Amino acid sequence: MNPQPQSDLLSATGQDIDWQSHLPEFFDPAAPPVGAFDAFAQQVATAAGTPYAMLNWVGSEQFFLGLANPAGGELPVVGRTMPLTHGFCPHVVQRRGSLVLTDVLDFDEFAGNPVVDEIGVRVYGGAPLIDERTNHVWGTVCVVGTEPRDRSEGRPLWALIDHYRDLFMTEFYRRTSA
Repeated sequence: MNPQPQSDLLSATGQDIDWQSHLPEFFDPAAPPVGAFDAFAQQVATAAGTPYAMLNWVGSEQFFLGLANPAGGELPVVGRTMPLTHGFCPHVVQRRGSLVLTDVLDFDEFAGNPVVDEIGVRVYGGAPLIDERTNHVWGTVCVVGTEPRDRSEGRPLWALIDHYRDLFMTEFYRRTSA
């Protein structure tokens, strides 16, 4: 896990910014505007009340082209890449559907994942980034928390993560060609 510098697109107060205005009119998914996507991830983390959020491109490994890490404190800082064996986004990509775990430890399938011990993951919410023009799954928008949540928070977190997925995909469609 490598520390990453704070995005220069976030305001000094940490308020939401217009991340879309920092995107080029056309962007290539192979060479993304990482700073704008860091701002997007920070917006998602703030909305979800989680220390981490990622805009995750999934290929031979996971690449967090948008990354929000906890600001200072005791939680580990996550680097830009992660193996496919770590985390829950590869599962979301494979199943092509959103996934919310209000307490990862409640699910045997997920409780033994390395990120549970390495960064203390207890809450996960992720939505797949499916390009409807090609049916290709690029990756996910996800949030990660270290404190379990009540099950009643599952549906609102699901709606939130799907909202941010839709927001991102709207911009993605506007700025890419099939």
